[in-house]
Amino acid sequence: MTSNSGVRVGAAVRGMPPGYFALVMATGIISVGMHLIGVQTLSFILMVVCAAAYLILVALTGWRLIAYPAAFLADMHDPHRGFQFFTFVAGTNVLAARLAIEGWFGLATVLLGVSGITWLLLGYALPWFAVLGRSVRPVLNAANGTWFIWVVASQSVAVVAASLEPVSGDARALLAVLAILSWSVGIFLYGAAGVFVSLRLVLYDIRPEQLDPPYWVSMGACAITVLAGARIVEMADAPMVTATRGLVAGVSVMFWAFATWLIPVLIAVGFWRHVTHRVPLRYEATLWSIAFPVGMYAVAGIYLGQADDLPLVGQIGTVSLWVALVVWLVMFTAMVRQPLRAGGLFRGSPDPRHLTVEPAVTDQPRK
Repeated sequence: MTSNSGVRVGAAVRGMPPGYFALVMATGIISVGMHLIGVQTLSFILMVVCAAAYLILVALTGWRLIAYPAAFLADMHDPHRGFQFFTFVAGTNVLAARLAIEGWFGLATVLLGVSGITWLLLGYALPWFAVLGRSVRPVLNAANGTWFIWVVASQSVAVVAASLEPVSGDARALLAVLAILSWSVGIFLYGAAGVFVSLRLVLYDIRPEQLDPPYWVSMGACAITVLAGARIVEMADAPMVTATRGLVAGVSVMFWAFATWLIPVLIAVGFWRHVTHRVPLRYEATLWSIAFPVGMYAVAGIYLGQADDLPLVGQIGTVSLWVALVVWLVMFTAMVRQPLRAGGLFRGSPDPRHLTVEPAVTDQPRK
């Protein structure tokens, strides 16, 4: 490797978006969906891609933390990018859920332990670093779609806990509590994120380039809430499950309905952004924030159809899964072509030399 190439690779790692684990999330959830509808070969191939992407991204993230700690910490203090770190939690759990399907329960349990601890640490630290501990006000003008990733992370813990509960022996009651707890926390976090992002949209001027792909996570967060709820409904009787099963089932149906309602809205926003205002549509890491919600919506529909005996919902989920696969193929093709172009794989990310903990958005509230 030439010195010039080494500098370019180092710069790319330094500026790597913390939300790149959305690639793992998207690949893993489509693999789960393909398994559910019986397309086993494709499901296995996607599982291998998911695991490989996870290992590579863990290595790159460790490299970035050790070699470029200032850039890493700047992201944690940035309300525009900080919540993207929760993609590590969600990506770890999506991979764990897929491995559990193969019967690798020990490895899935280890991944749940890693993700659970990380979820707790980030859940208390990131809101302080990125929002509450900042001296610059207002912070509301930085609220965006990435804030919903916290919800996705919480619900992903519930999904894996519920998946492992039937095979966990004496730990079944503990996993049942963890599943209900993280699912409930995710519900409240969705409400909070929804309020903050809605206030951002109505109080501040919004430029087309600011309505970026992570706003699709608002739908994905609904969908994974549905999936977590469906898995909880299917769990064996336990005091916590028995007390909440009816509530969880009803709320899950409501979240599926809201996720379905959001899809046309998000498509219209994309049309307004890229067609009306001609914002260039090119590959960047945040595009995986579209692939994952579409795949999660599909899998959530399939599971909800089974758990609550709603065949129409399951059929919609199956059709959506094939749409998600097409979206994934387009984005994966664009991603592997990126190293051949100027800027490399992480093009579209802020220049790491300009990373700052100050808000990038300076819009003033509407009068």
